[in-house]
Amino acid sequence: MKDLWLVIFVAVDRSMIEWTLGVDIVRIYGKLEARTGALTISVLRAVALPADLSGAVTDGPFSFLIKDQLQREIEGFMYLLYLDESGSVADADQRHFVLAGLSVFERSTHWIEQELNQIALRFAPDPNCPYDVELHASPMRNGRSGWRSHSVPSRLQAIRDGLEVVRRHHPRDVRLFAAALNKQNFSGQDIAHEAFTQVCSRFDLFLMRLYQGKGDKQRGMIIFDKSNTEARIQALARDFKYSGHQYGMIRNYAEVPAFLDSKASRLIQLADLVAFAVFRHYEHNDSQFFEIIEKCFDSDGGVVHGLYHR
Repeated sequence: MKDLWLVIFVAVDRSMIEWTLGVDIVRIYGKLEARTGALTISVLRAVALPADLSGAVTDGPFSFLIKDQLQREIEGFMYLLYLDESGSVADADQRHFVLAGLSVFERSTHWIEQELNQIALRFAPDPNCPYDVELHASPMRNGRSGWRSHSVPSRLQAIRDGLEVVRRHHPRDVRLFAAALNKQNFSGQDIAHEAFTQVCSRFDLFLMRLYQGKGDKQRGMIIFDKSNTEARIQALARDFKYSGHQYGMIRNYAEVPAFLDSKASRLIQLADLVAFAVFRHYEHNDSQFFEIIEKCFDSDGGVVHGLYHR
């Protein structure tokens, strides 16, 4: 196949993506590769070039209009929703329970992780190993889990800097979703069920909106931190997938939620920072962190869909 495919592959630099025409597409052991001259490149995706565009493509860069028209095909991957909790369902001294996190376009996770690593390196014993440091907001604020040796201002600034990563990547790559529930309003009800229903349904509507408004066919997947509610969330996810929830059916998820140890994922750690910021805002009227991200919740036409508080 030659001159018939738009070949998309991850670029070496931060330009994120490159495309080219006129290369041979070959399959080697089932893996798609592009060969141009002596260079062989692993292909991220190959898209059939529409006939009405084929005559407009030259050997040089695509025009802006062609890039815009092909963007929906280029971005046909998945959104990952990283979620964490803040507050406790069972703690009677806490008024709120929060389930919150961030939706990330999968191709952006690497770059966000690198930015968070730079924050962690400021506190790492080994300047070459940022993964020795976990970014968890409560220990950072209170000086637990090894954070006490660092000054309070530096710890609080690290939380702010982590949330600034969200703001820099919003709205193209990151959107926030959160349910902040005042437990007094849900007496006798399953708080975890309600929080998960709110976040799950709102993320699904976001994906549906992408498809209906732009023709983007992205699927979604939720990734949780391992927690005390893991078994409950797994059961709810199965029910939602096959039986729906009080607001309708789930239609845009690729799979039931996955659970990761936060040590293995910077994005789960960032979800922790987001959940912490939302919890502090509603539980303690402390908005110093929330104000950084308050405009990053999913919205459309001036209506905020990504934040639920009751």
